[in-house]
Amino acid sequence: MSERRFNEAEVAEIFARAAESPAPGQRQLAPSEGMSLAQIQDIARDVGIAPAQLAQAVAAVELRGRSTSQSFLGFPIGVSVTVDLPRKLTDDEWERIVVDLRETFDARGTQSSEGSLRQWTNGNLQALLEPGATGQRLRLRTEKGDARGLIAGGLGMLGVGVAMAGAAAMRGVDDLGMLMAIGTLAAFGLSMFGSGALRLPGWARLRRKQMEEVGARAVVVASLPATTDARTST
Repeated sequence: MSERRFNEAEVAEIFARAAESPAPGQRQLAPSEGMSLAQIQDIARDVGIAPAQLAQAVAAVELRGRSTSQSFLGFPIGVSVTVDLPRKLTDDEWERIVVDLRETFDARGTQSSEGSLRQWTNGNLQALLEPGATGQRLRLRTEKGDARGLIAGGLGMLGVGVAMAGAAAMRGVDDLGMLMAIGTLAAFGLSMFGSGALRLPGWARLRRKQMEEVGARAVVVASLPATTDARTST
């Protein structure tokens, strides 16, 4: 198997995630070239980035593209990220990931288990730990629960308002009270639609980033030897 190569954009993102700034003196990379992990680690040592920080940043970049979105009328209403862990987590490590989830999403949530399956949920936000091909698989997913109703309801009210306005215009209705009522109905529908739809792209970006970061920290934990003292970085 050929060695994983990171392109210029990925290298920049790794160092930005690890040190919150681009890599100093980074040279331009040819599209077909890229950098190996060993080369990135050499640069990280030179600029004083801790190995744990770098490992987490690399894991987060490699998770990118493995997330999926659920959409409604073209708007993202659900986000999920799946992470393959190289080994089974200990009970203590799972507890620490739950702590990470609570801190990242500012939510207490509840835990449950059934056989080898573990789950942490907070409303529509879920973290599922299940057997994987080589170790375990961590599935993170969430859905904006009120988005469908607001978008559909807003479009419905707006459509009724527009239809009523068109019918009134065709009949030559000049009743100011009726026209104001129709306008209010249409405006309320537009407001509902905007409330449900316009915030979704930003919400989806934030949730995807949070999930990728939690997943990256879980990968780092599972890459270390199993120990009840392993800790996630928050």
